Amino acid sequence: MYAPAGVRLSADLPVPAQMKAWVLGNPDELFLRDKPVPVPGRAEVLVRIDAVAICATDLEVIHGGSPASIQGGLPFNKNFTPGHEYMGTVAALGPEVDEFGIGERVSVEIHAGCGQCKRCRQGMYTSCLNYGNAAKGHRANGFTTDGGFAEYAINHINTLARVPATMGDAEATLVVTAGTSMYGLTELGGLVAGESVVVIGPGPIGLLAVAVAKALGASPVILTGTRNKRLAIGRELGADRVINIADENAVDVVKQLTGGIGADYVVECAGTEATVNQAIHMTNRGGKICLAAFPHAPVTIDLAHLVKNNIYVYGIRGEGRSATRRAMALMAEKRFDATKIHTHTFALADLPTALRYARERVDDAIKVVVTNRQAGIASAAAE
Repeated sequence: MYAPAGVRLSADLPVPAQMKAWVLGNPDELFLRDKPVPVPGRAEVLVRIDAVAICATDLEVIHGGSPASIQGGLPFNKNFTPGHEYMGTVAALGPEVDEFGIGERVSVEIHAGCGQCKRCRQGMYTSCLNYGNAAKGHRANGFTTDGGFAEYAINHINTLARVPATMGDAEATLVVTAGTSMYGLTELGGLVAGESVVVIGPGPIGLLAVAVAKALGASPVILTGTRNKRLAIGRELGADRVINIADENAVDVVKQLTGGIGADYVVECAGTEATVNQAIHMTNRGGKICLAAFPHAPVTIDLAHLVKNNIYVYGIRGEGRSATRRAMALMAEKRFDATKIHTHTFALADLPTALRYARERVDDAIKVVVTNRQAGIASAAAE
């Protein structure tokens, strides 16, 4: 029986002592194991995970380890559970927690900073100077601490956002993706309705960056990429113009659409040398670029053009400055429909298949969601 000292439980939502969790072995090896249900600390809750979306970064962690870091090194063969884009139900409360109640549905942020370093005091907990130091209070679930490919997880109360009754589980998992896009625009700062935004790369973050930018009043919102089906979804999410870079010169088109000066903001979500340089050359003087993707190799850029044109470049990691709460507010008000990027759903036991669909883009998979709820599970074949 699960009954840790000081932890508040409810008979209406019983918690087992053991849970099922996927554990990373060698690269590309996952094993379904029994693990003890974790215990929330003073300002933490236990979340029963109801659904978790698969992110491209999860695939990177499972294959190569980075950017996860467990016990100061790669996460392989350390009883580590990956996964970070999850939502669920509060199942138990740590000592002194009164901000949430048992039974509330919540979506989560990845990062909980230590709360005491310079960056955390500035609200930049994704840049916590004690990153990876659990003893100091830092958590990055799915990267430095156990994540969401399991039945339960621990979350700090600062990482939680309530899910409205009108929002389904799968949609709630997408709040992290929308929050990352929101964070990128927040860090670029000062977006005023009517200013132009270009999004490069129609992956999940890029597509929801289009939706968030449009919801915030950007105009025009322009999306570039190579896959017409995804560009079409971008249009549905609010893009005023889409550019297939195989058919058109993106820099030329952006300048034509912005009176020859270039875009005010560019959100780069592809992470290649070519697209980073496209971002540089389609941004206007004094404009801002957000780098939201992880390049897999060093990138050579036109630095002189950046300097001569006073262009600002920002890198982001995750969904900081409480951006998930702002994204949740927009989604709760139906300012955009994030479910347009949700393409497939699998049960937790079928995680390896779900990962294959995400990795190989089977059936044009964009966002694959894994659920612990049995009701309503649709097989990939039925999607």
